[in-house]
Amino acid sequence: MQDMMKNIKIILLAFCAGLAGSWAFHQFQEKPEAGTVFFEDNKEKPKYQVNFDSENEHIRDFNTPVSFVEASEKSTPSVVFIKNFSGTDQRRYSIFDYFFGTGPTQRVSTGSGVIISKDGYILTNNHVIDRAETIEVVHQRRTYPARLIGTDKNTDMAVLKIDVDNLPAIKIGSSRDLRIGEWVIAVGNPFNLTSTVTAGIVSAKERQINILGGEFPLESFIQTDAPINPGNSGGALVNIRGELVGINTAILSRTGSYTGYGFAVPVDIAMKIANDLIKFGEVQKAIPGIDVVEVTPELAEEMKLNSLDGVIITHVIRNGAGEKAGLRRNDVITRIEGFGITGKGSFEEILSYYYPGDKVRVEYKRNGETRTAQLTLQNLEGETGVLRREFYSSNLLGARLEAVNAIERDRFGISHGIKITGMTRGYLRDLGLNNGFVITQINGEPAKNPETVGKFLENFSGRLRLEGFTPNGQPFMQSYSVR
Repeated sequence: MQDMMKNIKIILLAFCAGLAGSWAFHQFQEKPEAGTVFFEDNKEKPKYQVNFDSENEHIRDFNTPVSFVEASEKSTPSVVFIKNFSGTDQRRYSIFDYFFGTGPTQRVSTGSGVIISKDGYILTNNHVIDRAETIEVVHQRRTYPARLIGTDKNTDMAVLKIDVDNLPAIKIGSSRDLRIGEWVIAVGNPFNLTSTVTAGIVSAKERQINILGGEFPLESFIQTDAPINPGNSGGALVNIRGELVGINTAILSRTGSYTGYGFAVPVDIAMKIANDLIKFGEVQKAIPGIDVVEVTPELAEEMKLNSLDGVIITHVIRNGAGEKAGLRRNDVITRIEGFGITGKGSFEEILSYYYPGDKVRVEYKRNGETRTAQLTLQNLEGETGVLRREFYSSNLLGARLEAVNAIERDRFGISHGIKITGMTRGYLRDLGLNNGFVITQINGEPAKNPETVGKFLENFSGRLRLEGFTPNGQPFMQSYSVR
């Protein structure tokens, strides 16, 4: 009897323990602790879920694909179609072409642009509107004449203006905060197909591909695998929140169509350029007064550097910001205002956010020793104020004439000169001159003022002697007989 009672007690105890265990299991299953990862085999539910923290009840389904619907809906109304009318097609025509309506026609190229303000300012690429005689903007099937506010060949940026109010300006994001691997979409008009959206990720940042012109090309491209094709130029690169993070500019391709590489100007650079062009008519470039190169493995070994980060100073401009701050040739700049310098791209990008007169703290290495300096950035004339350069445009000469800046005076070793820019068909091209030529003497007289030089050349006849430098720095002297 005692043995029977003992067995009954054991069975009851085991039963109660089982009930308690079952209750505890259900409690923990219904209320997983913060940070717990659990897996399920039920095919009708997500394979696994993560509860990130107790205060955030958001649970991400990793099997759900990223949606670009919201980003597309927010950004596409702000992207426009641009038409560039740039002269007459130069193909040969017969008299029959005139009778049958196929005579000379105006050449038209197209691209994209992004509305950045409600009152009609539009950001695009310089090459989209290059050499345009007239520009039209198409937005939501309406066509508007556009005015060119300004261009910057150094970044391939341009700003247009249409006289319309209450336009859907795009929301501006940050390219500094953009991370490699982040989803982005490209919005534009490839192959004249309006409002096309493609998706990809950020493949790299601070890319230099050596495609830009200008005196001081600034290349720090965002590289993306979002398909970009001809016509996308000037369009928007946006994040998944629909915020502008870049202006689509180039593709790397042997065929002329997308092959996996697209490049965009970071929005932080593009917006600084746009604001300068709107407010001042030209970009207020901040000059550090030095030339730099990337740290290559060969240079690192030669200079006994233990890192490939930073840039090496190769030249210090006389009386420039760098010289005044005590920088020397072969110093290695590693940080500016606390931001690490990984190469020439990041060096130029960081400086592009500043204005002449701004002071920046620079960290650099000299003979293995870490030092700091404070640079007071200058404008192209070696001063610290807003720069408004003198120029003279002439249809007869087919060019725009500008006084050379402090950087160019240092480069050519001259005290004055007039540079030829924006060349089209005209008198100067007929003389064999081209963009970038610097005229220092005309018939033995110094060339200093753009307007004086321009009007003299427009009205002169007789024996003309020009002296100066070619774009690559070679001296030239040429005589002409002008009627």
